[in-house]
Amino acid sequence: MKNTFLLVFGVSHLTVCVCFIHLFFYRVVGPAVTFRVRPNAQNISTADVANVAGRSESQINQIPTKYSTAESTKYMILTVVSILCIVAVLLASAVVYCLRHRSHHKLKEKLTNLGTDTGSDATSTYQELCRQRMSVKPPAERPEPMHSVSSRLNSVSSQFSDGGPMVSPSARSSTSSWSEEPVHSNMDISTGHMILSYMEDHLKNKNRLEKEWEALCAYQAEPNASTTGLGAGNTKKNLPLLPYYDHSRITLKVENSHSNSDYINASPIMDHDPRNPAYIATQGPLPSTVADFWQMVWENGCVVIVMLTPLTESGVKQCYHYWPDEGSNLYHIYEVNLVSEHIWCDDFLVRSFYLKNMQTNETRTVTQFHFLTWLNQNVPESSRTLLDFRRKVNKCYRGRSCPIIVHCSNGAGRSGTYILIDMVLNKMAKGAKEIDIAATLEHLRDQRPAMVQTKEQFEFALTAVAEEVNAILKALPQ
Repeated sequence: MKNTFLLVFGVSHLTVCVCFIHLFFYRVVGPAVTFRVRPNAQNISTADVANVAGRSESQINQIPTKYSTAESTKYMILTVVSILCIVAVLLASAVVYCLRHRSHHKLKEKLTNLGTDTGSDATSTYQELCRQRMSVKPPAERPEPMHSVSSRLNSVSSQFSDGGPMVSPSARSSTSSWSEEPVHSNMDISTGHMILSYMEDHLKNKNRLEKEWEALCAYQAEPNASTTGLGAGNTKKNLPLLPYYDHSRITLKVENSHSNSDYINASPIMDHDPRNPAYIATQGPLPSTVADFWQMVWENGCVVIVMLTPLTESGVKQCYHYWPDEGSNLYHIYEVNLVSEHIWCDDFLVRSFYLKNMQTNETRTVTQFHFLTWLNQNVPESSRTLLDFRRKVNKCYRGRSCPIIVHCSNGAGRSGTYILIDMVLNKMAKGAKEIDIAATLEHLRDQRPAMVQTKEQFEFALTAVAEEVNAILKALPQ
């Protein structure tokens, strides 16, 4: 700084003296000043000027120097630093956003290409995607279960007569569809009230209900042959006394079967479209039919399984444990990975499976909804709990066209009751003007024997339909 100051000082003075001592070609070269002296009357030469400058160096060094920085310079530096900090923050935010957007785009790309991806990382990628999608909300409260059919009927009747919703104190923690998932329906108000009146009359009139059930028990489906299920090699695949109809059965591809057979105890259940079954009602898998079960899931493109039985009941085996508790199991050519298991409430839970065909390396997500507290030959403690369960199933299934697999132990009693409730409510949601539950049950029994096995189950179906209709009416604009 000092040398620079002296150099500038010297050059400025040299410029002033140019006219007096006849200097020309003067310039600064690094730390030195070069110049020439014109011929002059005083006979001053270049050497004379250099000698004088040398003798004056000590005097120049003794001149005090003082440096100061203007306040404006300080403010300018602070401003520049602040601007740089702001720019750095903006750049960091932009980088983070770009990285997240790129990561999200890559995940979507992997999910799109996963069906054809045969690489070694396909399984782990898919499982990670499933885990991300299986994040769930914390459970809320659910209504207290009612402990008998009579109490259930009384509460429903009082609900309808009072014109207000039934309010029950909370007993256990669960997620209530009544507040969380709104009812969507195309049913008009007049049709809803007419159906509600019909249901209420059935529930109050015990004699009418008894006669209707007796007529249903006397009903015989035509045709009703069941020779295939009784054939050699097939009887061991059935629960006792429950083969299905030959004209309405699911057939497997023999070339993919572990037993070289097309047989499985399962029935396609049609609703309004005879070409596409809405459900597949089947018995719970046995140890010898687990591979057949997953083959049926794969070949029919199913993505939702509704399981309505505990694995054991009072020490009696109701259904074989046909999925892995953790990791994966291989059933013939079908690998089943347990991705997640969420206990929704005390009554049901939801499992997500990653199903892979080991021959083709194709993959699929399958969701199982497991209702835990519905015992054989019985009914759930609360119709609201089952309606909540049904809404979870339909929310997952929405937009699909494949059949829903429904099974209990025999694929008839509890499975038939659930399908009857779901089919009737779906018809009403689509705007049907007339609903005949007895005729709908006959339609189910035309396709699989013994659907809805007890009068209590039929009565429960009426109760559940009535309760859901009341909820729909309250959600409709008045």
